[in-house]
This record gives sequence, C-alpha cells and structure tokens, in this order.
Amino acid sequence: MFELFQYDFMRKAFIVGFLIAIITPCIGVIVVLKRLSMIGDSLSHSSLAGVAAGLAFGMNPVVGAIVFSVLSAFSIEQVRKSFPKYSEIAIAVILSAAVGMAGILSGFVKNSASFNSFLFGSIVAISDFELYLVIGLCAVVLLTVLLLYKELFYMTFDEESARLAGIPVRTINFLFTLLTAVTIAISSRTVGTLVISSLMVLPVAAAMQVARNYKQTVIFSVVFAVFFTISGLFISYYANFKPGGTIVMAGVISLVAILAFKGFLGRKKRS
Repeated sequence: MFELFQYDFMRKAFIVGFLIAIITPCIGVIVVLKRLSMIGDSLSHSSLAGVAAGLAFGMNPVVGAIVFSVLSAFSIEQVRKSFPKYSEIAIAVILSAAVGMAGILSGFVKNSASFNSFLFGSIVAISDFELYLVIGLCAVVLLTVLLLYKELFYMTFDEESARLAGIPVRTINFLFTLLTAVTIAISSRTVGTLVISSLMVLPVAAAMQVARNYKQTVIFSVVFAVFFTISGLFISYYANFKPGGTIVMAGVISLVAILAFKGFLGRKKRS
C-alpha cells in the first residue's frame, strides 16, 4: 500500500498536499463565516489569468498568478465598499473580469499543455522551488493566524465592533486579503485553479456539521482537509485519476456522508 513513497515525486506531492491542507482551511473558515465563500473561485480564476499572462509574455507563470490574484483580491475589497450590503456582487464582478481576461490571454499561449496543467494542478510534478515556496507560505500563514487569532475571530463576526474596540481592522484586513490571494495563487499551481476554492470551502462545510464552536471548526476543518488530500492522493495513484479532482471528490463524498448520517440520527431521535 505504501509503495508509492519510494518515488520522490510522490513524497513531494504528499508533503505539499499536507501543507496546503493545513493552511487553506485556516483561511477558509474566515472566508466562509464572512459569507464570502465564492472569493476562492474569483481569485483562482484571476490567478489563471495571471498564468496565461506569464506564459504568453515569457514570465514565470507562478509570479503572474500571484500578481493577478493579489490585484483581484484588493479590487474585490474596493468594489465591496460600493455595495456594502451586497458583497457578493464584488466577487461576481471580479470573477467575470478574470474569466474574460483568462480567455483572451489564453489565446496568446503557444504551449496549451502548460496552460492546461494549471487547471487541475500538477501536484505530482512539484519542483524543489515550488516545494520550498509552499513551506514558506505555510509558515507565514500559520504564524499570522496564530498571532492574530483573537483579532480575526472578533472581525469575522462583527467587524464594526472590532473597530470600536481598537482593533486595527484595515491593517488586518489588508494582511488577510494578501495572504488569501497568495495562498490561492501558489496552491493553484499545485492543486489546480479549478480545485483550490473547493479545498478552501469543503473542509469548513464538513467541520461546521460536527463542531460546536469557532475553535473546533478550525481544528476539524484542518483534519478534514488533510483527510481529503491524503485519501485523494492515495486513490488517484492506484486508480490512475487526476489528483486534484480526486481530492475534491473525496471531500464531496465525505460531506454528503456526514449530512446523510446527521439526517439519519435526527430521524432516529424524532422517532
């Protein structure tokens, strides 16, 4: 069963998958609780536009993805100010712009195989540079989330009260937005632009079904994300499936199973 670990590329895949599975739910919990679940889709498509720009104009596609994702993240924040009661409009606007830009720029990419590899990721083709990049990102995200745990918790549920309490809301929002954009951009390279937003939301959705408070939601989200990733990598290796899609389907099936089990318990109690 563990023969896959004899290959260097699979060892790297498990390391990167494990690290991404730890940091994406930490960000995802806050995103979901602020009812901005679709921001992952918007930023992942923005990173895809950056990838297309990088490949088309001879730049590093990962750098292009980071630049476009960061610009889109702050654009969402600016548009949100124009629609304070309808924040989802900002996400839809930037998502539309990103899809349009990615579609246009992809026409200038000569090697379509390189561009397509970003759609569902290349977690089994991780370079040493990308491995170190993910390790560094993981350290920064975890350190930030731990140091700003109370502030992020307060801002997640009541941003106005947090501001009145003296919390530097604007600065923390800036840092969180920047981390979200960079995390999605880098993770899109390894897991895939069409997959990373799911990995940010599915573990949180599953955790919310079993957790009783914010802290438990964060912990269970990480546990579920690690389980989805590890099981998805095992299944994809032995069944010869795409890793990114398999990880997502592991999450979807697990969430459906949890919901079905809770429904069964609810009916049993009522009867």
